[in-house]
Amino acid sequence: MLSIIIEYILNAVFSAIPAVGFAMVFNVPKESLLKCAYGGAIGYCSRQMFMDFGFSIELATFFASSIVGMVALYWSRKYIVPRPVYTIASIIPLLPGNPAFSAIINLINMNAHGVSPELISMFIDNALRTIIVLGGIGFGLALPSLYYIRYNRPIV
Repeated sequence: MLSIIIEYILNAVFSAIPAVGFAMVFNVPKESLLKCAYGGAIGYCSRQMFMDFGFSIELATFFASSIVGMVALYWSRKYIVPRPVYTIASIIPLLPGNPAFSAIINLINMNAHGVSPELISMFIDNALRTIIVLGGIGFGLALPSLYYIRYNRPIV
């Protein structure tokens, strides 16, 4: 049990680092850097938790990006800062680096060694996984704000 907690803490720390790095690249105000780190840690750890519960990476990423979207929506209303300040940097740890890299490597191998059914199959699998994960990120980030706008409008 303790090893699982330590693993989640290490994942949180190591996923907060790229979130803060990209926040600095995007000139996020200094006051918001810690919240971007929290957002990256929350997103990555929640995705890892969903994957530990048996969800696929696509569905786990969708739920994790929805959680990041809800947290960023709350922070943007509370601190009166635009929502993308938090969401863009916080979603960076959820990007599908390994499937995208594998898809590109499969393309390079097809170019170098010729086209084979195995390479085509691996390329399609990795490319579709990357596209679906990116779609889940986009839809998951948009869903909380759409829900908030839809149901918190004044009735006038």
